[in-house]
Amino acid sequence: MHDIAISDAEWEVMRVVWAQDSTTSSEIVDVLSEKMSWKAPTIKTLIGRLVKKNMLRTQKDGKRFIYRATIEEQEAINHTMEMLLSQICSRRVVYTVEQMIEMSELSVGDIEKLEETLAKKKQTAPLEIKCNCVPGQCTCHKYNNKRKEGVEK
Repeated sequence: MHDIAISDAEWEVMRVVWAQDSTTSSEIVDVLSEKMSWKAPTIKTLIGRLVKKNMLRTQKDGKRFIYRATIEEQEAINHTMEMLLSQICSRRVVYTVEQMIEMSELSVGDIEKLEETLAKKKQTAPLEIKCNCVPGQCTCHKYNNKRKEGVEK
């Protein structure tokens, strides 16, 4: 598994490489100068950083270099999602997923796939999700402590 510590700008470069499978810096520049209005030196700097981070590998082809990703796009997305979910209270995951759905344009087929996934997940789902935070890291413990104090008084 890669350490995927890349900036938003580097993600833009990676998206071009993933879409092309293998590409040159000129092709990356063509796409991103149009989309982002970035200049060639900026894009080449980003490519260089990604090579140093081992996210891209290079192969010499005459006077030019061919760039290929060292990680699959879905693996990078999965890693990013895992990192996000590990940083929030397990009881807040549902709100995060709900927001992602609300913010996304989804086709009828996409929604049907989500419904199927939820139906499968429901078969083994617990009645309640336990908080995975340490006391003081989220509001769950604060409210649980107030409830306990109220019962004990």
